[in-house]
Amino acid sequence: MASGFDARWGFPMPISIRLATLDDAAGVAAVYAPYCETPISFELEPPDADEMRGRMARVLESYPWLVAEEGGSIVGYAYAGRHSERAAYLWSVNVSVYVARARHRSGIGRSLYLTLFDMLRHQGFVNAYAGITLPNPGSVGLHASLGFEPVGVYRRVGFKCGAWHDVAWYQLLLQAPLDPPPAPVSILSVVI
Repeated sequence: MASGFDARWGFPMPISIRLATLDDAAGVAAVYAPYCETPISFELEPPDADEMRGRMARVLESYPWLVAEEGGSIVGYAYAGRHSERAAYLWSVNVSVYVARARHRSGIGRSLYLTLFDMLRHQGFVNAYAGITLPNPGSVGLHASLGFEPVGVYRRVGFKCGAWHDVAWYQLLLQAPLDPPPAPVSILSVVI
């Protein structure tokens, strides 16, 4: 488990990872907002807490959305969502992780992802995909260290900050596929 440092007491403060609630929307929006000023996110304006609450509600109907909390503050989050609308993609998800800038390289992203992947396996998902705007050596390194393999690059797919940007796509096999595969179960059946 990742930890931070509590200067008041002089010892590490643990980071807790839990399933998000809609009350976490403001904290999640605060973590995400700085990324909207960079090509890492293709959003031009950061979503406010109300918009983020709506996004979280839609995800949490079927998929995990996790937050990392330290001292009552959200310092990172990770979530999964549908890979594509076509029925044959049912066993594949897209995943994302964001960590507060001041907490980069502290193990929070890794801890969030490992917990997320475990939940996705229990739900019955087989493949996880992540898109990374290039260049982003920190994100590429994190994904590679967790077993993601590159599967392709969308060249000049987004224009932001005065330049065209590539997005690399990575795949992680969460578990061996069954033939035929049972339908994945709701996140609520995994955490209850």
